[in-house]
Amino acid sequence: MKGMSVMSLRLLQRLRPTAVLTLALTLFLTLFLGFGTRADAAPDAAPRAATPVGVNGKVRVCGTKLCNASGTPIQLRGMSTHGTQWYAQCVTDGSLDALAGDWNGDILRVSTYVQEGGYETDPARFTDLASRIVDQATARGLYVIVDWHQLTPGDPNANTARARTFFTEMARRHKDKVNVLWEIANEPNGVSWPRIKSYAETIIPVVRAQDPDGVVLVGTRAWSSLGVSDGADETEVVNNPVKADNIMYTFHFYAASHKAEYLNTLSRAADRIPMFVTEFGTQNYAGEGANDFAQSQRYIDLMAQKKISWTNWNYSDDNRSGAVFKSGTCARGQWTGTSVLKEAGVWIRERIRSGGF
Repeated sequence: MKGMSVMSLRLLQRLRPTAVLTLALTLFLTLFLGFGTRADAAPDAAPRAATPVGVNGKVRVCGTKLCNASGTPIQLRGMSTHGTQWYAQCVTDGSLDALAGDWNGDILRVSTYVQEGGYETDPARFTDLASRIVDQATARGLYVIVDWHQLTPGDPNANTARARTFFTEMARRHKDKVNVLWEIANEPNGVSWPRIKSYAETIIPVVRAQDPDGVVLVGTRAWSSLGVSDGADETEVVNNPVKADNIMYTFHFYAASHKAEYLNTLSRAADRIPMFVTEFGTQNYAGEGANDFAQSQRYIDLMAQKKISWTNWNYSDDNRSGAVFKSGTCARGQWTGTSVLKEAGVWIRERIRSGGF
């Protein structure tokens, strides 16, 4: 077998043939029959032996789905960081060990805010910080979304020059990785779809110049609601798609605020165009207030049925109910189990652990 050490080979040479056969059978059963699938795992199952990237390899868009290296449609489930200008202390080796091992997560979204004390204040620092987190997640076999978290101003064209610089450097550093996806505009708002489309067709070639095969995630109108929050729907994207291959469109929802109209729009859109839910919460649109787990479960069920990948907002100890960790957790550095989690954290951890590739 590939990767077998010299010591292991010498041990085999010393064993009698019957012992060798027994050992070989044990290895086969452990490595191949013991993997199982997360679809069969109970919420409290032990961490899996195989990593998401190890199982699936480089992902790509096939039709309306995200597919693994073998062309099989998959669903990735995981978490989004909060803004790294505020909560970098929540993204550590320990917390990522917990996401990969204790939570059995597939993917981490690394949110680099552009304004609000983020990237524009120190481009080199925030590029290095995002790059460091990408490396840490990669070491644990996780997929990573590099999220250009523009929010205010809502027109991504206001930050085109900064986006060129950021994505040129990030794609240059990570172009040889098989696990990186590129989210080029978080939540466009107060701007038309044609303007968003124009921005996407400007920045996608910047990524492609370094990473020709990377999946690019394109934000949609009205806070990535496919226009629903502005009274529109998915038809504006379906009828006027971005001119690029290997892309997906993003949808964000907060279950306590976004009811049937949003759910139905996502369902219809996923049958026509590739969709990825890069941000959602079980609370209201501000990521705070009471949890609506019943409506959240409707979304979870839909996304499982249609293999829509998702990342939940957010993997921090912010005081709002949408942050999964209790306040003070990041300073203490205690990450595993449910005692460190808020109500939403316990709920979303269970949905990640019980999901399948």
